[in-house]
Amino acid sequence: MNQLPKVAVVILNYNGINHLRQFFPSVMASTYPNLDIILADNASRDESISWISSACPKVKIITSSRNNGYAGGYNFFLKQVEADYYVLLNSDVEVSQKWIEPIVELMEQNRQIAACQPKILSFQHKDEFEYAGAAGGWIDSLGYPFCRGRIFDKVEKDHGQYNETMPVFWASGAAFFVRADLFHQAGGFNASFFAHQEEIDLCWRLQLMRYKIYVCPQSVVYHLGGGTLAPVSNKKVYLNYRNNLMMVAQHWPFRQLLWKLPVRFFLDAVQAWKMLLSGKPSYWRAVAQAHLSFAGQVVRIKPFKKHRLDAEQPDGLYSGSVVWQYFVRGKKHFSEIVKRK
Repeated sequence: MNQLPKVAVVILNYNGINHLRQFFPSVMASTYPNLDIILADNASRDESISWISSACPKVKIITSSRNNGYAGGYNFFLKQVEADYYVLLNSDVEVSQKWIEPIVELMEQNRQIAACQPKILSFQHKDEFEYAGAAGGWIDSLGYPFCRGRIFDKVEKDHGQYNETMPVFWASGAAFFVRADLFHQAGGFNASFFAHQEEIDLCWRLQLMRYKIYVCPQSVVYHLGGGTLAPVSNKKVYLNYRNNLMMVAQHWPFRQLLWKLPVRFFLDAVQAWKMLLSGKPSYWRAVAQAHLSFAGQVVRIKPFKKHRLDAEQPDGLYSGSVVWQYFVRGKKHFSEIVKRK
């Protein structure tokens, strides 16, 4: 009998002792046999390490002397982890006992799947999808990410409408299954992102290498959200806008950049001014800082050219504008925007 592939669940932690106390027991109850559970500590100053050492002595702990963020942190820690599959799991996620088995089985059956995510529901409202991933990530022609079950800030209730296992554009970093060898072959995360949208960038590169990204709704997890940065924090706004622009500049052909970047700057500015007029000047400043930061770095961004997709369209790419559909046409649900073939 062949041994099951080795799975390493790696939980990145930064001063997250409260989340560890609340959510770690569910991870420890996972039933997958060939499993390592690893706490990767990003220079925490709280009692996270001492608590894990005492409460969960079988957990392996690896540490860094500084906080490298989500992207740089995982790049650093995963070099020290030997496994067939990495599962990058946020510390504020509750899992079921058999959450690993369906995804590993799917990826073992289809070797073209490089990364996969479970269905992600809200921990606080378990009948609703959660913002960070929902039932699989898509992206539109202008680089705006959205999900099956979440368009911008509109989150749908889960009625089983997105229970189909299928290819998507990106898998959520909240519960990210990835083949270990392909993670490293693709170059890992872009450490300059620090946090936010690095998983979308990596999934884009994996698709350019002619692999698939999937969602497997037979596995379900519950995400609290906003575990490291508050949901509306200025830093999160800044990172989301800056990182998204850096990502599309890396992947769009030059002829597309010439017209798409001005459109993106305009649409981003419209949203920033809308927030300013609604009494949120810090949001406006965060977007402005993101644009200035991107403008200062754009000439140094190197295109990712490995195995470029030519005529083949990546999975999970919506050829229209989700901004137009959502704000102008009033379509708030994924199923209204992306019609099934």
